[in-house]
Amino acid sequence: MTDTGIPAGKSDRNGTMTHDVGTGSPKTTDRIEAAIPFHRLLSVETRKLFDTRSGKIMTVILLFLTLASIVARGVVSGPQLQTLVHTAGIGFGILLPVIGILTVTGEWSHRTALTTFVLEPRRRRVLAAKCLPPLITTAAASLFAMLVAVPVTAAVASAQAVPANWEIASVTLLGWAVANVLVVAMGLSVGMLLLNAPAAIVIYLATPMLWSVVAQLGATGEVLTEWLDLGTAAAPLMSGDMTGGDTARLAVSVIFWIVIPMTLGVARVTRKEVS
Repeated sequence: MTDTGIPAGKSDRNGTMTHDVGTGSPKTTDRIEAAIPFHRLLSVETRKLFDTRSGKIMTVILLFLTLASIVARGVVSGPQLQTLVHTAGIGFGILLPVIGILTVTGEWSHRTALTTFVLEPRRRRVLAAKCLPPLITTAAASLFAMLVAVPVTAAVASAQAVPANWEIASVTLLGWAVANVLVVAMGLSVGMLLLNAPAAIVIYLATPMLWSVVAQLGATGEVLTEWLDLGTAAAPLMSGDMTGGDTARLAVSVIFWIVIPMTLGVARVTRKEVS
C-alpha cells in the first residue's frame, strides 16, 4: 500500500475530521472544516420546507385559511383592519408550528440524517439552517396577512356601505407578529427535543387545552398558567399592553418552552449516533 504521509483521521461526534501531526513535540491537531457556505445550507433547507408533499399541502391550506378567515371575519365583524389582521393568527398558530416541527424532525423520520451530516458534519450549522426558514416564513406570513386585510377591509366597507376602521397600532401589529414567531419557535424546540413529528405535534396542539384545564384549578393553577403558558403570557404582547410583570412572565414562558427544549434538543442531535 502506498504511504501518502498523511496521518490517519479521526472523527468526533460532530463529524469534524481531525488529523494527528507528528512533530516530535506534543501532539497537535489540525481540524479540517467542511467548506459548505451557510447561505447554501439555508437555501437547501428553505427548498425542503416547500418542496416536499407535506410542505406543499400545508402551504396551500395555510394560504386558503388565511384568505377565508379574513374574508369571513370581515363579513361578520365589519371593516375593522386590526381585527381582520389578527384573525389570520388562528391559522398561523396551528399550521406554522406544525410546519416547523416537520422541518426539524424530517431527517429522522425519513432516515436521511446520515446523508445530511456526511455532507455537512457540523450539525449545529445544519440545525440553524433548518430553524431559520420557518421563522422567516412566519414573519413573511404576518406581512401577507396585513396585505390581504387591507383590500378586504376596503371591499367590506364598500359592500356594506359603512366607513372602514383603519386604526391599527404599530406596537400591536409588531407584538402580534412577534407572538407568531414565538409559537413557531416553540414548535421547533419541541420537535428538536423529541425528534418525533407525531409526538411533537400532539404535545404542541394539546398544550393549550391542558393549560385551560390547569387554569381552572384555583389560584395556583392560574399562576402556573400565567407564568408557563406561552399563549397566555404572550396575550399582552399581542394587545400592546405589556407591563413589567407581563414581560417577566413572557420571559419565563419563553425560557420554559423555547430556550430549555431547544438547548436540550441541540445537545441531543449533536451527540446522537446516526445510522
